[in-house]
Parts: sequence; structure tokens; C-alpha cells
Amino acid sequence: MNILFVGDVFGSPGRHIVREHLPHVIETHAVDLLIINGENAAGGFGITPSIAEELFDLGAHVITTGNHIWDKKEIFEYMAVPADSHVRGRRIIRPANYTAAAPGFGLYQGYLPQPNGAPDQPYAVLNMQGRVFMSTCDDPFRKADELLAQVARESGAKVILLDIHAETTSEKVALGWYLDGRVTAVLGTHTHIPTADDRILPGGTAYQTDVGMSGPYDSVIGVETELVLKRFLTGMPGKFEAAKGNPKMCATLVACDGVTGRAHHIQRFMLGE
Repeated sequence: MNILFVGDVFGSPGRHIVREHLPHVIETHAVDLLIINGENAAGGFGITPSIAEELFDLGAHVITTGNHIWDKKEIFEYMAVPADSHVRGRRIIRPANYTAAAPGFGLYQGYLPQPNGAPDQPYAVLNMQGRVFMSTCDDPFRKADELLAQVARESGAKVILLDIHAETTSEKVALGWYLDGRVTAVLGTHTHIPTADDRILPGGTAYQTDVGMSGPYDSVIGVETELVLKRFLTGMPGKFEAAKGNPKMCATLVACDGVTGRAHHIQRFMLGE
């Protein structure tokens, strides 16, 4: 089974580059499950229902997010659907370790149809946010334990991917080791720079500290360079705007056994114009 995870889509340049390269990658690598982090897809800050629909139309089974999920208020109602629903609004998830009062859910469990009358393939996608240098949220380690127990009770899925949206490398690495052998993949987002540490951990969990941004790389992590430099040089606040130059699509492919959920291959991509 092949899983493709597309890193943080940043603004219209990110959406454009993903739209350009994604169909070829899906076809070439026979992708079965597509997950896209879309929390920066609307001008670099948040996501709207129409943009979520655009990403679903590209084939996304699940959209993960992070700390910018609430930047566009239109998304609140879109995500306010019943827990047992499989409509598109239910398939966009926010960090599970946010307060339970927050709209939406941090776990999605689905099924992929199989050929020749074989049983559908269950899968689960989890979204967590780190606590180091991030806004206050619950413990992602213990929340992961809680949700994995839920998956075992409900769908019994062995193919499980976790998007850890976190600032520090250490917290992401620690979570990867903590969940080794219990999930198929732990893939990091948020810092927008792809890391070269993609590997299969001893227990069969694919790991990468950060998949990287799908967006403009002639920038400071997606934002117009001059605007960021002005803030660093003067300390004065100012409005950030998404850059446009040198867009790249960053993604990670994980191949796994659909029965055991153990990963046996991981490959990172950085594709540009």
C-alpha cells in the first residue's frame, strides 16, 4: 500500500505547484492514500471551505492542519459535522490535542475500496500539535495513546499516519520513537523546511522530522523576504504576505504492508517548475 503525504501547502503558489505535479506522482507511484496538510493554503494563513474542496478535488482523502487552522473563520462551520460522518468537512482534521470544545476532530478513520471483492482497507489519520514553543495544548504523547486505543476499538486499522505539527526537532523525534511499531508513519510539518532524516525506525514506523512546505522557496518559510527582514531588523510589527517565487512541492511517499501497517519504504520529493 502506498501513502503520499504532501507537506504544508502555502498560498496560491503552493496550490498551483501541487496541482501541477500531484497527478503525475500519484500515477507514477500508484498512490492509494493521499493526505495533504492544508493549514496555510489560504494566502499562507489558514484554509477556507472552497480551498479545502479544491484539495479534495485533487484526490486528497484527508486534509491535516495545525496552528493556523482557525485563521479563516469560514472553516468553523465547514468542520462542524457529526463524528460518524464521512462528508468532506469531516475529512479535514485539526490537532487532536486541542481542547474538546474546539470545532472538528483530530482523528479520521476511513476505508479504501479494494479490487476483486476484497474487504475494504481500513486506515486512520491523526493530527497532533507540539507543545514546545507553541500555543498551549494537551500532551500529544498521551493523546496519541488515547486515539490509538480508539482506532483499535472502532476500525481496527493497522495503517495509521500521524502528522505532528511542531516547532522543535527533539519533540518530533521523541514522538516518532514513542510510537515506533504502533503506527505506520510519523511525519512532521510546521517548520516548512524539508529534512533529510527520512528513515524506517526499528519497529516499522516511517519517520521524517519535516516533510517541507509546498510553496514559494524564494521566501522566508513562505513569506515575502523583505517583510520578514524588516521585522527582524526593526522589531516593528507588520502584515505578512505570501511570496510567489520558486514554488516547490514537497511530499513524502511511504510504502507499507496493509495487513500489519509496517512501513518498508520511505521516499521524499521536492518538485519544482
